[in-house]
Amino acid sequence: MAEAKQGVTAAESAELKEIFLKYASHTEKEERLMTAGDFAQKFLGLVPEEGNLKSATLITGAADQTKDGKISFAEFQAFETMLRSPDALYMLAFQLFDIDCNGDIDLKEFKEVLSVTTMHELVPFDAECSLVKSYFGQDGLRRLDYPAFSQLIQEVKSEYLRQAFVHFDAKKNGTISSLDLAEIVRVFRQGAVSDYVQEHLVAVAGGHASHTVTYAYYKAFNSMLDKLPLLEHIFTLATKDMTAKEVTREELLSSSRQFSQVTPLEVDILFDLCNLDEQSGRVKFENLQRLLPKLPPGCTRTGSAGGQTTAPASDYEYKEISLGMQVLESMYRFLLGGIGGATGATAVYPIDLVKTRMQNQRSGAMVGELMYKNSLDCFVKVIRNEGVLGLYRGLGPQLVGVAPEKAIKLTVNDLVRGKWTRKDGSIPIWGEVISGGCGGGCQVLFTNPLEIVKIRLQVQGEVQGGRKVGAGRIIRELGFRGLYKGASACFLRDIPFSAIYFPTYAHTKTWLGGDEPKKVHFMMAGFIAGVPAACLLTPADVIKTRLQVKARAGQQTYNGLIDCARKIHADEGPRAFWKGAAARVCRSSPQFAVTLFTYELLQSWFSVDFGRGKKPHSPTPLPPLQRSDFIGGLQNANMTFAGVERHLGLVLPKFKPSAAAQSTQGR
Repeated sequence: MAEAKQGVTAAESAELKEIFLKYASHTEKEERLMTAGDFAQKFLGLVPEEGNLKSATLITGAADQTKDGKISFAEFQAFETMLRSPDALYMLAFQLFDIDCNGDIDLKEFKEVLSVTTMHELVPFDAECSLVKSYFGQDGLRRLDYPAFSQLIQEVKSEYLRQAFVHFDAKKNGTISSLDLAEIVRVFRQGAVSDYVQEHLVAVAGGHASHTVTYAYYKAFNSMLDKLPLLEHIFTLATKDMTAKEVTREELLSSSRQFSQVTPLEVDILFDLCNLDEQSGRVKFENLQRLLPKLPPGCTRTGSAGGQTTAPASDYEYKEISLGMQVLESMYRFLLGGIGGATGATAVYPIDLVKTRMQNQRSGAMVGELMYKNSLDCFVKVIRNEGVLGLYRGLGPQLVGVAPEKAIKLTVNDLVRGKWTRKDGSIPIWGEVISGGCGGGCQVLFTNPLEIVKIRLQVQGEVQGGRKVGAGRIIRELGFRGLYKGASACFLRDIPFSAIYFPTYAHTKTWLGGDEPKKVHFMMAGFIAGVPAACLLTPADVIKTRLQVKARAGQQTYNGLIDCARKIHADEGPRAFWKGAAARVCRSSPQFAVTLFTYELLQSWFSVDFGRGKKPHSPTPLPPLQRSDFIGGLQNANMTFAGVERHLGLVLPKFKPSAAAQSTQGR
């Protein structure tokens, strides 16, 4: 089933008015109005320009409350409001059937709407059936209000399918041919079955050589198609979300016991369809995915179990590109990441310098008087003694190293996330944690040399009149091995930091902005995720700083991570491990927020396709419509109409009926 976006914000009246006037071509008494062509064809794009006028009129009736064939701005506003309702699917169907606009449905209206569906062209609906009489009464005079109608329309699809079987059961022996089944599915389920099912239906129908279809098989087949999202959910339960696993019939049945509506025959049909190419007796996730129909852009699937999955990857276009273009794309992302990282690092560098000096400040009998009372005191004294430029001491090496550091962290994180990503595009939380940790671990290759040089430059100003040396001199003094001094503490800090940061960022971004977060949501998510990641890893950062700073006369020296932790605790107490925590949070959170915001901004300013086309999991445009016209509840318009067709089975013809069809209807 296609599900509309929930929690959509109401459209601004002025914006809605602008969109309405853009499409409203008719004027009466100085009031602009939308015609059926304006609404169904030009705005929604549900019926082609030369399409079926009756379908366009019925679709327009969903918004045309007066049923005069025109839509006023007030009605257009009411339509947008309706589409934001949780039961918009049934409300829209009710509006379609309420032809005389009196707030209820009579039998004449019910039959009139069904008579123009594609189902009626194949099998005329028998309105004398017991279902219709149960709702409208034996005399057909009862009128249905909205709650009663919503219950009826839920049952009509099943009744229509029953009547279709009876219609094709010419011998009245309880069977139809596989070709009959294929024709019923083609007409009754337009767009609601995948191309794979449609192409292989005749081959698998009936389950035996004669390809005759019994009523039991017919019911189970149609029920299985309706339950495919639920069966997908059951598959993930059977494999514990490990979609690379294969599942046997017995395993799938065992996992479906909590869903009593799944029958053994439905599971047998599922396995027959999935094993057409390879008679393995097992179902793979990719086999199951190709049975699922394509969904309208922006839709999600909702199974009976209540779980949601994204549409299968086949619904999205993501082209492979040449090796040369891949290199150019990598260079492009590396450049944007480097600019974003440099911007973020520069913006918070004074805070980073204060944090480093606070963490390097030793307390205890051997050290003497403390140089700084707190972070603010440190900030003031740096400006007083070294000038404003003193706050940026060591910035050069930071800018040189920040590009490869951010690039390798983001690249490895994305690469490992890809390994844990399921076929439906989701990723387990432990996969996110491992991916982030791997990215943080790999960045140490660049982070450690960068930070040891930066830290030694940052603390030079503490000694008044002392000789200042440049980054090149520090690198020569340290040598290659010396550049990785304190790497163990760097691993201890960066692996957990990224393991916390990336999952927190991803979930916060979704929580703030949903499937389509705005740039401000990226910035806010980056800031929020940095708080726990930076704060909790302060002890590891303190140890790293002490190991990497060159000790002056009278200061404690350390021999490795464990020795450093032990001596800090013995000399200064446990509170020393949290020195600079506030400055670290104030640096890391805004730094990542500015970095990601800059990166997203640059991508929007200098967007380059590199020949890939549309990206996976991004909404596909609906030509010739402009997505900017679909605001507020209007975002759900096409999805809700698709739900009326797919879920309720009310498929309206999109093109003009042929001469043969018109003559048939005339008879």
